[in-house]
Amino acid sequence: MITAPDFSKKQIVFVLFNEGEKMAFSNSNLVVKDIEGKVKFQVTCYRLFLVFAVGHCSLTSAIIQEAKKFGFFIALMTPGFRLYAMVGAEKEGNTLLHKKQYLYSGLELAKHITQNKILNQLAQLKMARNKSEAVKESIERINEYLYAVKETASLNEIMAYEGLASKVYFRNHFNNVIWQGRQPRIKRDYVNSALDVGYTLLFTYIDALLSSFGFDTYCGVMHRQFYMRKSLVCDLVEPFRPIIDHAVKKGINLRQISQDDFIEINHQYRLKWNESSKYVKIFMMPIIEEKEAVFLYIQSYYRAFMKDLPAKKFPVYEYGEI
Repeated sequence: MITAPDFSKKQIVFVLFNEGEKMAFSNSNLVVKDIEGKVKFQVTCYRLFLVFAVGHCSLTSAIIQEAKKFGFFIALMTPGFRLYAMVGAEKEGNTLLHKKQYLYSGLELAKHITQNKILNQLAQLKMARNKSEAVKESIERINEYLYAVKETASLNEIMAYEGLASKVYFRNHFNNVIWQGRQPRIKRDYVNSALDVGYTLLFTYIDALLSSFGFDTYCGVMHRQFYMRKSLVCDLVEPFRPIIDHAVKKGINLRQISQDDFIEINHQYRLKWNESSKYVKIFMMPIIEEKEAVFLYIQSYYRAFMKDLPAKKFPVYEYGEI
């Protein structure tokens, strides 16, 4: 398995494919060629961890073989940033880990992850320099929900308090826009659509990390099994969501994120293709800045899970201003 020193040298790259462009392999390099066969981009395979391939591209079997050989992932995404396949360096044979995952049925890890998420939401709200009375009251209310999570006796209660905390958090965090509520995947406005793009990129990175350690990413501890849902990724992305929340609010304040960047189709806001590179930069910069912190979290989670440690020994991601 990859170590922290080795991982620190690995790269995450992003390629936006136009029609007719293809991915190829040449002399231990990953190469992207345009429709005329000219090299558009290349990078050594020795330094790769994850390649985001967005758009319609041609992918050969040789590329998949090399991804497995060199130990990197290729995340295949639609032009709308929907992940539809992950290929490459999966460690599928970690049967002992899988057995432990399938036997786990407790609530303590769900509580631990939820508390970590809520603490980071509180940290986000506390960063505001001039807090209104509404924000101060919301911080107190969220603290109440945080305490209530510790006392819960069922998964439904944990999820309920997590939802209540998030509702209060979002309303106060996005006080720089007309906030209509968080509704994942519905894309009811440009803010929700931007969040979906950022969360998907973060989700994909954590998916790759979990797969590199051999987890069954469909077997979660909080989001329990549901057909074709990567429940464990849904779980462990939670403490890191404020990274994206911060990037969206900051982008709006700096006028980098605007409703004009989106097109409304069937009452859903979709990012315009020609704006994709800008949004990749907005979200990938903070993700890459936290790249090693996320790796160490997943690595520590793996070690704690394999050793059957109590929840209090599992890692905590402490969110701070990026």
